Amino acid sequence: MHHDRARWLTTLLFGIAMLVPTGSATAQDATALRAREATLRSALASNPFGRPLVLQSTESSGDLKGDVYAIANQPFSVAGPALQGMDHWCDILMLHLNVKGCDWRGTGSASTLGLMVGRKFDQPLGDAHKVDFSYKVVASGADYLQVQLNAEEGPLGTKNYRIVLEATPLDEKSSFIHMSYAYGYGVAARIAMQSYLATLGRDKVGFSIVERKGDGTPVYVGSVLGVIERNAMRYYLAIDSYLAACTLPRAEQPERRIQAWIDSTERYPRQLHEMERDEYLTMKRKELVRQQAAVAKAG
Repeated sequence: MHHDRARWLTTLLFGIAMLVPTGSATAQDATALRAREATLRSALASNPFGRPLVLQSTESSGDLKGDVYAIANQPFSVAGPALQGMDHWCDILMLHLNVKGCDWRGTGSASTLGLMVGRKFDQPLGDAHKVDFSYKVVASGADYLQVQLNAEEGPLGTKNYRIVLEATPLDEKSSFIHMSYAYGYGVAARIAMQSYLATLGRDKVGFSIVERKGDGTPVYVGSVLGVIERNAMRYYLAIDSYLAACTLPRAEQPERRIQAWIDSTERYPRQLHEMERDEYLTMKRKELVRQQAAVAKAG
């Protein structure tokens, strides 16, 4: 029971943490973002992911951050509108196995998105932890989008969550996306992570290859950077799955999104496998019914 609770607390903490991008992205515009794509072109074309994606993660004193750069197979005319709006963000974030519910309220500077995070099975929302993010569309034009979400406090001593998503057209059929994230942590969060890494998370790894064995077998990054990379990939795949379904008839989108997400994560079982496909789909279908009922009730 103790280990089960420790696992849930750590999943709660770092499942949210992966959402949190760095503030440095706010200074970039369409020109700078396209220049970044040019510098990453080789890495986007050839990488371990089997898709045009670059994942970077760093740790500094009291902070963790990560950046995901990827090419999405949707024109910016589709991706731009799809990646803004609090209701759209709830649809995206609900794909993560630990996100149990999402609500939004307010307009303008008072816009707030509430994220409910809990265990990887169906559970009452009252048992989940809620984190409120302020929501802001910083820029929305014909060639550039930037969305920010910020939360001052999170669970277990985490703080100063900052989410930034940028997008710009790449060509007539695709868009270039940058998701940046960062958060601060205190003593309680550090202790929780150390406990997790010493027990339940000791065999888990990320995606970055830190060395190779004599036979060429890759050795993947572990520790806290592995945690960040796993969650960063989960949330990028949520964005990708959402975009892939966003042009379908509205009634078909939720089912297509959850199937695309679990199928995408299972391409990386060493890092991302947590539950069986049917188990995930059953859980998410229940959670989506509950989510739709809550939205309908709130009007």
